[in-house]
Amino acid sequence: MKLSESTLSLLKNFSTINQSLLFKKGSKLRTISVMKNILAEATISEELPKDFGIYDLNQFLNGLGLHQSPELDFANENHVVIKEGRMRSQYFFADANVIITPPEKEMTLPSEDVSFTLKTEQLDKLLKAAAIYQLPDLSVIGGAGVVKLVVRDKKNNTSNSFDITVGETESEFAFNFKVENIKILPGTYDITCSQKNISKFIHKNIDLVYFIALEPDSTFE
Repeated sequence: MKLSESTLSLLKNFSTINQSLLFKKGSKLRTISVMKNILAEATISEELPKDFGIYDLNQFLNGLGLHQSPELDFANENHVVIKEGRMRSQYFFADANVIITPPEKEMTLPSEDVSFTLKTEQLDKLLKAAAIYQLPDLSVIGGAGVVKLVVRDKKNNTSNSFDITVGETESEFAFNFKVENIKILPGTYDITCSQKNISKFIHKNIDLVYFIALEPDSTFE
């Protein structure tokens, strides 16, 4: 079998959340960060023939990059053969016990308190501003009738900031994320925040969902 460009992009993204991944038979991929504050799940176009673990996903992807259009052969019990023309690699699987995996139970939000859509270019601008101004926090702020996304340093009253208005609200709230936890593929997302300090990002164009923890100092009134 071959992996599509979209699946490779997804795996590259998953490698930023957790360096290891337990692949499951079928077309569903799920990962969770070591700190268990980011969970991601996606459906890919390929049908994986078996369960197998990859300990260093980045290394595995870089190995695939040695080839132009590699074929993956899963006939062996303990390794995959990556081949193309006269080239051939053997890549050994990791024991599932050494990989941190998401809980089997399907994840749901305990409540849905604030929802809005974040466009690709808005997300891009926020993350760029956070990098330029070296800001650690991304906050979803509700007040004065509007919902704003603000990158800031919430511990510093005189820090630089950058914000984008993304909706309207009658509530007052401040849902805080760490910028370093926004490890998502570029795209437009429907985002829902729960006052129980968890959020859900649903990609508009592909079957991809992230659950990202909010910081404990988040507030909702």
